[in-house]
Amino acid sequence: MTETEGATAVGAETLRPSDPAAARAWDIAATVCDPEIPVLTIEDLGVLRAVEPTAPDTVTVTITPTYSGCPAMDAIRQDVTAALNAAGYDHVRVDLVLAPAWTTDWMSEAGKAKLNAYGIAPPTGKAVAGPIRLGLSVKCPQCSSLNTRELTRFGSTSCKALYVCQDCREPFDYFKVL
Repeated sequence: MTETEGATAVGAETLRPSDPAAARAWDIAATVCDPEIPVLTIEDLGVLRAVEPTAPDTVTVTITPTYSGCPAMDAIRQDVTAALNAAGYDHVRVDLVLAPAWTTDWMSEAGKAKLNAYGIAPPTGKAVAGPIRLGLSVKCPQCSSLNTRELTRFGSTSCKALYVCQDCREPFDYFKVL
């Protein structure tokens, strides 16, 4: 079975299998939180790409990093393995795939809302192919003002930029559109 056969859409691009055995394993893997942003699950982020049980106690999970070399992937791999081991899967393989490259388009709307509630401005718009960069306003997650400015293109992690609100004067992270 391919990744998309017998699957239903969850979030923007993530596929949850409709097969009961695969869906059970997916639901367990989907509870794993991102170690850098603990309010988001790997399903919210769209990092969880596929789950395929191959025997009653064996499962293969496919994940895609938010960017090549992301240091959180080792922790995510270990957490997925631990969650599935605890649920009775004795043999867990977690495959890391780089293609297609992760995009913020894969984030769920629920995940974007969790980011905002956590104080990180979620990505806005859709990723584009090519070198187009627009200077759009980023809404402050504290006061909702659009009167913000970028302080630095790279924030606490490579996938975030550091902004400051000119109205409430609060700094905040912005999860960049990738």
